[in-house]
Amino acid sequence: METIELVPFSKEQFEAWLPRAIKEYAQEHISTGRWSEGEAIEKSREEHERLLPQGPATPGHRMWSIVRGGDHQPVGLLWIQVIDKPTPRAFIFNIEIDQRFRRRGYAMQAMSKLEDEAKRLGLDSIGLHVFGHNTAARPLYEKLGYVATNINMSKRLS
Repeated sequence: METIELVPFSKEQFEAWLPRAIKEYAQEHISTGRWSEGEAIEKSREEHERLLPQGPATPGHRMWSIVRGGDHQPVGLLWIQVIDKPTPRAFIFNIEIDQRFRRRGYAMQAMSKLEDEAKRLGLDSIGLHVFGHNTAARPLYEKLGYVATNINMSKRLS
């Protein structure tokens, strides 16, 4: 398996990524029924602006490009926030592997490198949110030792 590196996200990478991220996050919330199609893009844009007002340079946030070690090909990204209270921890806002590079172990390696970084920073834990319909990601997180801390459930009536 080819190894990966976490390389800080550049402003140019961020600007290229943001429109797609806004659209995809909006679609996730439409899929769950949390947002309507008419409001989703604007709500997603507002949330991204609130969380990352200075892009990848926003204090408390870290964004990395997940890069293959051999040829330095970007294969995905990882975005976290470091939170101080009540205990020092990281929260993963996004980990994504480009479709053409999935199922090759890159996400698992990135999560492992993140654990090393979190320990180096003196953090106690790493949290994340996964949409219930993301059945591909959940087994990976469970394999890495993540456990459910809250579960929201719903039933569609139509």
